[in-house]
Amino acid sequence: MHRSVAFAGLALLAAPVAAVDAPAKPPYWASIRAGQARMRTGPARTYPASWLYRRADLPVRVVATFKEWRKVEDPDGTSGWMQDNLLSMTRTAIVRGTQPVPMLERPAEGARLRWRAAPGVVGQISGCAGGWCRLDVKGRAAFVAVGALWGVDPGETLP
Repeated sequence: MHRSVAFAGLALLAAPVAAVDAPAKPPYWASIRAGQARMRTGPARTYPASWLYRRADLPVRVVATFKEWRKVEDPDGTSGWMQDNLLSMTRTAIVRGTQPVPMLERPAEGARLRWRAAPGVVGQISGCAGGWCRLDVKGRAAFVAVGALWGVDPGETLP
């Protein structure tokens, strides 16, 4: 529903504001937007901070919502609440495991090796299909097996 608002002699059309690109309900993937983001024990600033994240783009899984708060899980399984303005819908993933993983030219076993990504490397993901995702790490992109990443569901398809 739209309504008119009078402002300084002008009639303006006000439209309801919706969250940008946010899925209707959890669970869904997001990433930390801010260079510093506090995770809290509850959905308000009055709750104590349990963690201070200093890594923008770290993927998180949103598992619950309450007003402008999102309950998230990080790659280590820690969960808590963050304000939604600290999060982005940009899809990122982190390399899991203890060994570097191959980043391949094509999404196929045996494809030419382009680089290796060390555990803990974070990059933007796209082109996920058939068990592979395109991982872009600071402008260097190649395909990585989904099983080596945290931030994407097995079988998930992304453009």
